[in-house]
Amino acid sequence: MSPRGHVVIAPDKFKGSLTATEVAAHVAAGLARTSPGTPLVTVPVADGGDGTVDAAVACGFARVRTRVSGPTGEPVTAAYAVRDDTAVIELAEASGLRRLPGGEPAPLTASSHGTGELIAAAVAGGAKRIVLGLGGSACTDGGTGMATALGARFLDGDGRRLGPGGAELRRLASIEVADLGRLIAGVEVVIARDVDSPLLGPDGAAAVFSPQKGATAGQVLTLENGLARLESITRRTFNTWRAKTPGAGAAGGVGFGAMVFLHAEARPGIGYLLDLLGFTDKLDGARLVITGEGSLDRQTLAGKAPTGVAKAAAKRGVPVVAVSGRRSLTGEQLRKARFQHAYALTDLEPDPARCMAEAGPLLERLAEAIGRELEAASR
Repeated sequence: MSPRGHVVIAPDKFKGSLTATEVAAHVAAGLARTSPGTPLVTVPVADGGDGTVDAAVACGFARVRTRVSGPTGEPVTAAYAVRDDTAVIELAEASGLRRLPGGEPAPLTASSHGTGELIAAAVAGGAKRIVLGLGGSACTDGGTGMATALGARFLDGDGRRLGPGGAELRRLASIEVADLGRLIAGVEVVIARDVDSPLLGPDGAAAVFSPQKGATAGQVLTLENGLARLESITRRTFNTWRAKTPGAGAAGGVGFGAMVFLHAEARPGIGYLLDLLGFTDKLDGARLVITGEGSLDRQTLAGKAPTGVAKAAAKRGVPVVAVSGRRSLTGEQLRKARFQHAYALTDLEPDPARCMAEAGPLLERLAEAIGRELEAASR
């Protein structure tokens, strides 16, 4: 660690315990106690999933709240973030698992309609670029709910509109998008994806993710058939082949729907969002970056937020340490991912339940240890 310079605190959320903003605040509090002379810069981050809007707001975007449809049609108050003509929209805000009434899963009927309403609100407010964060969704509807909210029509063989949800897609016969095209004309849409999954198959939206949304084995097959029907009709109607594009399976196929109906470009979430939030500018003169998330594991290495932060910091020659709730990565894996060291709450408290319940105070203790190391390096 360099003996001079500021410390950049850039964590993702600790899922189930702390938001990214809360993690950053606890780390800052611990550091301030043991290294009081060190300037601190907090930059909560996200990879496109839960917390993406909060991360944008923490970096200077304005939060805009509006009433939209939840995943099962009930009204919810959701937010997006805006700066100049760019809006950051997080699917989980409107169509996420946390929006399910009573937490009751609805794998066959949950819809992305509210996400489309958020996009429409942002466009009506003057947005010319939509950054769509995909993650934490309750639906497996291929983005048809989102597209419907923006003016598309999904019809059965008798010309009747389909109902909400992925199961209905098995009856899809035709798609009309003229009204949608008029609404989003001149608007750039970028998908900040947090997974690389294709739309269909054993690694696709239904097979991998719908069980996490409450789908039984039979319902997984129903949803897979619906998405396959959607892919077939879109290919025939628009001569587009996007089912295998990385990220098409994100958020129950909303990635696919955004590519096909909104002409969106998919980018790895953390890299794109770090650029959007101005993260690299904050590395100038830094002596250390502290990042982290709830669990440092193999998924972390697959492009999650801490790995993206470490990669960006390494390009500037700034060392990185990570904090987490638990850690299963080996020392060699950490080094290859450009982490100088990793600290876990379970190093202090072996009981996972207590780590979840007392994450804030335990995190401050980890940060105090990092602060002592900073002070020792300054002597």
